[in-house]
Amino acid sequence: MEKIAVIGTTTWGTTLAIHIAKKGIPVSLLTRTKEETSDLVRANENTRFLPGIPFPNSLEITDSQVKALKNGTILVIAVPSQSFRTNVLRIKRHLNDSYIILSATKGLEKTSALRMSQIVEETLPPSISKATCVLSGPNLAKEVIFEKPSVSVVASKSARSARRIQHILTSDAFRIYTSSDVIGVEMGGALKNIIALGSGICDGFGFGENTKAAFITRGLAEITRLGVALGANARTFAGLAGLGDLIATSTSALSRNRYVGQQLARGIKLSDILTGMDNVAEGVHTTTEALTLARELGVDMPITAATARILFEDISPRLAITELLQRPARTEL
Repeated sequence: MEKIAVIGTTTWGTTLAIHIAKKGIPVSLLTRTKEETSDLVRANENTRFLPGIPFPNSLEITDSQVKALKNGTILVIAVPSQSFRTNVLRIKRHLNDSYIILSATKGLEKTSALRMSQIVEETLPPSISKATCVLSGPNLAKEVIFEKPSVSVVASKSARSARRIQHILTSDAFRIYTSSDVIGVEMGGALKNIIALGSGICDGFGFGENTKAAFITRGLAEITRLGVALGANARTFAGLAGLGDLIATSTSALSRNRYVGQQLARGIKLSDILTGMDNVAEGVHTTTEALTLARELGVDMPITAATARILFEDISPRLAITELLQRPARTEL
């Protein structure tokens, strides 16, 4: 039988741990401290991120790396992108060649602009990293945990590994597709957060559906250009990890990045917005790293550039929108 370890007591990490454990598969959720373990065990739920959702009997909560990872077969990593490398390095010595790594993190590493699978390749031996899988799609955690019908994509260079993850995650309410386009699935999941920030700004200003539809469409064209320049398949961005995730993140009240955009439109400072949030809005750091990649590859990303100016140069969101609308006329495709 499979034994799963999950790193990340985040909303998504806890959701995946509970989801898998409810299928009767042994799961160890690795915490950061003994205190966190005690709090979660005592409450029998993650009161911070998923209050009211009890832990299944087959879910073990532990701060012991040895206990969580011993005799394991699959490691799920669902932590913020900026702590992904640290978490991999922390547990590296406990992994053997039989492990499959599944990244459930959507973002790019700060300063390096690396995808999470690239960090795995840098930090773990090829005998482990060659089978790395990545998970992405329109997966708002609180909808998945309440078993609202959801669909996702797992991508890997190893078709066999992707099928194993597919089997483990698939349930009556959670359908998993496989893909070989690791770059496209990861970049779709990371870059859509940038567009979600702008979508939130549109909503914060009370713009209409015309605006939102146009913004999402042009945003999709922009992130597809960058993905393709990096080696992704353009069709991936028209699928679940691209358009699907973009729609969910740009329109849902559960979206953290959309929330940040709404607050920016209302004149609240970015630092104050982020301080008041429990979860991480990955789009903020991803914006900078995406622009770095775009400049290196000669890819035009006007929406991303405008978003960066709003976030880090204190330009008015309304002025940024005006400047985007006043760009020289051109053909659509």
